[in-house]
Amino acid sequence: MTTDIQLRRTKIVATLGPATDAPGMLEKIIVEGVDVVRLNLSHGQPDDHRARAVAVREVAARVGREVGVLADLQGPKIRIERFANGPVELRNGDDFVLDCRPDAPPGDASRVGVSYYELPGDVHPGDVLLLDDGLVALVVREVVGAEVRCQVLIGGRLSDRKGLNRQGGGLSVTALSDKDKADIKLAAEIGADFLAVSFVRSAADMDEARRLLHEAGGNAALVAKIERADAIPVLGEIIDASDVVMVARGDLGVEIGDAELPGLQKKIIRETVQRNRAVITATQMLQSMVRSPIPTRAEVLDVANAVIDGTDAVMLSEESAAGAHPDKAVAALRRICLGAERQFEPKEDLANAGHRLDRTDQAIALAAMLLAAQLHVRAIVALTESGATAQWLSRYRSAVPIYGLSPFAAARRRMQVLRDVQAVEFNHGQNQSMAASTRAAVRLMFEQGKLQEGDSVVITYGDRIGHVGGTNTLKLLSVGADGVVESLRDL
Repeated sequence: MTTDIQLRRTKIVATLGPATDAPGMLEKIIVEGVDVVRLNLSHGQPDDHRARAVAVREVAARVGREVGVLADLQGPKIRIERFANGPVELRNGDDFVLDCRPDAPPGDASRVGVSYYELPGDVHPGDVLLLDDGLVALVVREVVGAEVRCQVLIGGRLSDRKGLNRQGGGLSVTALSDKDKADIKLAAEIGADFLAVSFVRSAADMDEARRLLHEAGGNAALVAKIERADAIPVLGEIIDASDVVMVARGDLGVEIGDAELPGLQKKIIRETVQRNRAVITATQMLQSMVRSPIPTRAEVLDVANAVIDGTDAVMLSEESAAGAHPDKAVAALRRICLGAERQFEPKEDLANAGHRLDRTDQAIALAAMLLAAQLHVRAIVALTESGATAQWLSRYRSAVPIYGLSPFAAARRRMQVLRDVQAVEFNHGQNQSMAASTRAAVRLMFEQGKLQEGDSVVITYGDRIGHVGGTNTLKLLSVGADGVVESLRDL
């Protein structure tokens, strides 16, 4: 198990919930390979999330693993309201009214209230509205006051509080609700390592979330969830305003149509990696494992394709939060990732590494990867304050592992979302020379069994200890007996 975790390059994110609250289950999924846990702030009370965050830190420390915490904001998801007498059945051709008044009565088979009161101003006759992830579809016939009068295109069973999307996007609801703003303060309070912003439409949404997070005293990496069609035309701007991007395939697939989703997923992964951001692929990756102890072959191929496309991480949602087999779902993801990673051809990434070099640490990272490919080194070691150099290194798929050595727990946990990177605690002395620090780093890797006598290793660092973004040096080291550095060569 530990060997698999060390060899696996793609990271695993798992959502916590009632299923992982079972005695011993949190430890099981972390031992199985979870790198980041997700707290879904759409469900549960603040105290539930506080308790889970504390439990994650305690279990991770006990089993000797770095595990990040991702707080996921609910966002302004548009939902229908409740029905008076439980679920209703809508038939093709039926008339159905969406009542957008705050005091709309409980619904029935002819009408239901909607949580988004501005909907009448956002839709027009002929628009298609999708309910319950597209299982029910309505076409708008007319808008009269606060009523959106529709005809049922695709009938089916409809129950309380199901989501509502406009096919093609275009709803003007803002990205951050009042609940989200309160939850940003909660995320800062619990020390979340990542903060996911739902239903992002523009870079300005991410800028506002970052401002509110900093005002609350938080320093989490921001995750932009791409789940609106409106986000696609400005995708590059959103990526640049974020630290991590999530391909949130549920609502995105509803808005753009399932046939367009595979190609768009590949585009988002490719562009995110090219812009030096991490990317998480999410939603229904192993959905059958909510009940089944094994995945379907289609799910195996889905996960594997995301890995081969270059995703940094794959995510479990309901499978781990409310499924019957959270630990088996994590184990299945681990196996699929390992199998897919054997299909990598690292030289292809380097051959296509034609990005403009704007930063010294970016240039050092590319040089390290080229050197590792040519000289067959055992590992690349990045001495890093913030994890930035490790992130640059991870943008080029490596044939060797990348170790990000940092004295800061927050930096190590943020590296847990980066493919190929293994975070390692390393406390270099402030008064120690860089030569002494590099020797100490190699000795630590030797003692942990990551390097052996006779190995060559590439090491990167900055000549100003404690300076973030200052990586400017690359060395090739040879490991001697007992982990002693036999030679140092500046490159």
